[in-house]
Amino acid sequence: MSALIVFCTLPADAADRLARLLVEQRLAACVQALPGLRSTYRWAGSVTQADETLLLIKTSAARYAALERTLAAHHPYELPEILAVDASAGLPAYLRWLAEESAAGETGDAD
Repeated sequence: MSALIVFCTLPADAADRLARLLVEQRLAACVQALPGLRSTYRWAGSVTQADETLLLIKTSAARYAALERTLAAHHPYELPEILAVDASAGLPAYLRWLAEESAAGETGDAD
């Protein structure tokens, strides 16, 4: 089982709603919201800053495509940050739990 940690930043008012949606749809086993993030970036030719919340989304590689589609569809930004990193090494019991809790089919969702 290949596990992923997906990074996604968004406004605080959207973070809890989106985190819950991902877990309810079994697209993620766990989502941690880290508030108080200050991002500095270039957008439309200008350097800007925004107060954001970082979501750390734990999922399986098998669920990534569906997770990405859902994030893009429900994210308030025109171009959301969605970055996945491999996390296949870890406590074996935790990785099994992650795979089980992000398995498709138990909520009627389709990939």
